[in-house]
Amino acid sequence: MDSDLENNFKEVLKTLSMQFGDDLDIQGVLFLIGIQELGKGPIELSKNAKIDVMHIAVCSLLAPYGYYEYEGLDKDGWPHWKISMKLPQLTSEQQQQLMKQAIVSYFKNKEIIN
Repeated sequence: MDSDLENNFKEVLKTLSMQFGDDLDIQGVLFLIGIQELGKGPIELSKNAKIDVMHIAVCSLLAPYGYYEYEGLDKDGWPHWKISMKLPQLTSEQQQQLMKQAIVSYFKNKEIIN
């Protein structure tokens, strides 16, 4: 494992924990990113809508890597992407590493972490 990536990811978790609580993991971070990218502020969500919010996060995070292309908003104001490049076969650990890297890059671009 890349220790710089792990340290940067821990910095993201620490920064977010100060605002949202201590029990954040990748799933929690994905949900927060999805809510941010949805841009609707605090709203009640069904279980299916929560899954859709996490999908928004994954698409947003992987778009800079060329895997998704933003298409625009639907009539309800929800963002949509299309697959632009198929993800390679990844082990569970490789998927975790890719998501951590994408999360760290997202927060660096937002200037939330250094």
